[in-house]
Amino acid sequence: MAICLGLSMNTFAQSVYAKQKAKQQKKEYKQKVKKYNKDGWQIFGSSHTLDVALLTHYEALEKDGVFEIAGFATSANKNIGKDKLMMSACTTYAQNIGSNIKGRIVEDMGSILTTEELSEFDHFYAAYENSVKAEIKGELRPSYTVFRETTVHGKPAYEFEALYIVDEAAASRARIRAFQNAAKESAVAQKYAEKISEFINEATFEE
Repeated sequence: MAICLGLSMNTFAQSVYAKQKAKQQKKEYKQKVKKYNKDGWQIFGSSHTLDVALLTHYEALEKDGVFEIAGFATSANKNIGKDKLMMSACTTYAQNIGSNIKGRIVEDMGSILTTEELSEFDHFYAAYENSVKAEIKGELRPSYTVFRETTVHGKPAYEFEALYIVDEAAASRARIRAFQNAAKESAVAQKYAEKISEFINEATFEE
């Protein structure tokens, strides 16, 4: 009986959480649509309306273990290449994760590393970020893109924002592959590979 009650309470708690999450997402969706419209953004490269594109995006985010990354670009050409927006998102992710890993290494290992090792790690960080950019690219799933008119140096141009959905499990595998690639040229990374792999597994993208 106690077990049944516990399961019932757990189901109730999950139901309450789901309803609260849905309520917050609906509120966030409405605010996002309002802001996009107010700031002059329009949907780009889709037959759907901005409202439908955003609804689909938030539905995708309801799945456990996924997150979003944004890419930005400005161009005089409205038909901007998708690669430019995706590379922006990849760079944002790589820099974010690279900063996370660097922070963990300095904070958790700083006291045991020599001056030479700390210096060598500086080279490793750059190599790791570049490798993450290459590896995470294949894990970005395009969600929607918006654009608006702007000016650059007094000339007409377009500003773009693209949103991507990423599965955390896939992103984690991409981070590990990136480490394996970057560590090939870093003796210090190979020396502390087990500890760094732990940091990489625990790393999360923070907007």
